[in-house]
Amino acid sequence: MTPFDETMESPFSPSHPSILDHLLAPVVQCLTPDAACKLVNLKADAVVQARLEELADKCAEGQLSSDEQLEYATYVHAIEFIGVLQAHACCMLGGAS
Repeated sequence: MTPFDETMESPFSPSHPSILDHLLAPVVQCLTPDAACKLVNLKADAVVQARLEELADKCAEGQLSSDEQLEYATYVHAIEFIGVLQAHACCMLGGAS
């Protein structure tokens, strides 16, 4: 798991789950079972994973530049967003069986 600097405020943090869940539930309902399965199994490619690890290491060492802080925060927000979609898709698939 890529470390996350807790100082990075996120609109997808646990303090806002109902808003994100409410917004994304209708999106997931549009998915076919095949698309939901693909979403659940979605993983970052090797290039993205390597960059995330590089940024995570630099973050842990307090060595991120301003641009890298923004890049890392963007990755973290995207991962959280995708994670919520994946959780909804997983529930959808579980409910379909």
